[in-house]
Parts: sequence; C-alpha cells; structure tokens
Amino acid sequence: MSYTRNDVIVLRDCPAVAVPYGSPVTIEKGCEATITQQLGGSYTVMVEGNLYRIEGADGDALGFEVDEATLHMHDGPVTAQAVEDAAWSLLATCFDPEIPVDIVNLGLVYSCKVSPAAEGQFRIEVQMTLTAPGCGMGTMIADEARNKLLSIHGVDEVTVDLVWDPPWSREMISEPARLQMGLL
Repeated sequence: MSYTRNDVIVLRDCPAVAVPYGSPVTIEKGCEATITQQLGGSYTVMVEGNLYRIEGADGDALGFEVDEATLHMHDGPVTAQAVEDAAWSLLATCFDPEIPVDIVNLGLVYSCKVSPAAEGQFRIEVQMTLTAPGCGMGTMIADEARNKLLSIHGVDEVTVDLVWDPPWSREMISEPARLQMGLL
C-alpha cells in the first residue's frame, strides 16, 4: 500500500464527491490534483486544499487505465457460500475516503447475510455503521458497497442498511488495521 502523494493534471471534467460532506461536484479539466489515497478502486484527491473522491470508473481523468476486470466478479459456482465469500471480499474494497483502511477492517460492517431469492439467484443484506453518525460520506459508502455487491454473479438484490446500534468505537477496528493506523 502506497502513501506517496502524486500530483496530476486532470485530463477532462470529472465527477467527484466532496469529502466529508458527500456533495457532488465536477473537477474541471486542467486542474492540478494531488492523489492522497488510491484504494478499493477509487481515488481521494486534494484540489485547492479540498478533498474529493473520484470513482475508479473515472480514473482515466487522472491518467489511469480503467480496469474493467476489477469492476465485476463473475467467476465460480453460484452457491450461497461463494456469494458470501465474494461479498466479504468486495466489502473489503470499500474505503472511507479519509481513512486508508477498508470498512471491514474498520469494523463498520456488522453483518452480511446471503439468502436465496428467485430461481438460482441470491439476495444480500448488509448492516453497517459509520465512524460518526453525521458523516456526509455515509450514503456514498453504502451505495458503493451496494453497487459492488450487485456485480456478483447470481445476486439480484442487495440491501445495505446504515445502523447506529451498537455505536461504533475504535475497539471494533481489527488488530492489523490498528497496527497500520498506529493505534497499537
């Protein structure tokens, strides 16, 4: 995992989301941006002192090739266990734009339940929380998780609910993540 800051010139007008407020913006072509985090298929950039999140599908605006293979998971047999394994793997690619740790290791995902739906299909129900109830990025993180889970072959319905009980605390962060964040 690299924390090297990388300055780039934005190659085209690019949709983004202001961090931590969650409001949509457009970063204009020609702006100088500093990439502060590149994790889970999205980018956190600083432009004129403000942080923004750019989805991986718009990585070309920052000079990156978009890797279609990482956008969809269609391999393996469709069983409830295979779907659950894929779901946890994909949830671990969702990151808070301000913290370089995925939502699973942050302890934000409380449950991920897979159940049969229509013929040969499955539905996934996720309960997750945020580090702070007022986090403006919450619906964006939940939507990212939902969209990634919908890309799993055999899944036709995904619900991601934000819950506040039990309240999140730093003790919920995995030991490796606490070590990475310097909390141990």
